[in-house]
Amino acid sequence: MRFHAVVVTITIATLLAPSLPGSELFAADSFDQRYRAYAELLSAHVVDTRVDYARLKSNRVALDTVAMGFANVTAVQLKIWSAEEQIAFWINAYNVFTLQAIVNHYPIVWRWRNLLTLTPWNSVRQIPGVWSSLRWEVAGARKTLDQIEHEILRPLYQEPRIHVAINCASISCPPLRFEPYVGESLTRQLILATRDYLASDLGLQVDGSTLRLSSIFDWYGNDFIENYAHLVEGGSEKERAVLGLVSAYGPPAAATLAQSGNARVRYLRYNWVLNDVED
Repeated sequence: MRFHAVVVTITIATLLAPSLPGSELFAADSFDQRYRAYAELLSAHVVDTRVDYARLKSNRVALDTVAMGFANVTAVQLKIWSAEEQIAFWINAYNVFTLQAIVNHYPIVWRWRNLLTLTPWNSVRQIPGVWSSLRWEVAGARKTLDQIEHEILRPLYQEPRIHVAINCASISCPPLRFEPYVGESLTRQLILATRDYLASDLGLQVDGSTLRLSSIFDWYGNDFIENYAHLVEGGSEKERAVLGLVSAYGPPAAATLAQSGNARVRYLRYNWVLNDVED
């Protein structure tokens, strides 16, 4: 009888475990924060600064499996991670869901209603509601890409360099990198991503005393004020923030100009053509 009682006790405890306080955290260790499966996906489909969407579509089971991993993490699990781990999670989720959005509509169909906005025929902007309506399962909720960017990443973490990490699947966007973002390496990865983007003609061009930057820094320049505006003098807060960023991460000639007090800031026209290897 004593033997059977022990068996019953263990069985009941096992059955009740998921409902015990804090038990939902037990599965947290099952999520691979090294993002190995995602790393393999990137390695197989990212070509220089482009993505091989045709090949990715033929391998969409692997993509969907990676995406499912973000759905399996709960909000409670996420809270016990470090801020760096959380940021990496949301950046990777945003980029994976963007890949899914493209693959789900690839090849992208021209929509005449976008003619008035001069949207290219082969563009993420041709996908109806790609940022504002399409929803993805992540951390126990259904989120749009806009919600991930504007309601989570930007306001909660105050890390403006996320703007060079999240990928909008366009030529002018900071490229999707060959490796996932990882919490323990996040600072190094964001520094490298910022430097690489500012070293490219799509991110920054020096034209005499004028610095021509990606429109991303026009749209989101205010996000950089707190961390970078104090690095240079003169101009509006937003302008100082952008110049401060260039002084910290730009190529030597651009950084020197940004610090000179004589630089003018202008913004480049954004190229929304899909970052496909076929273009």
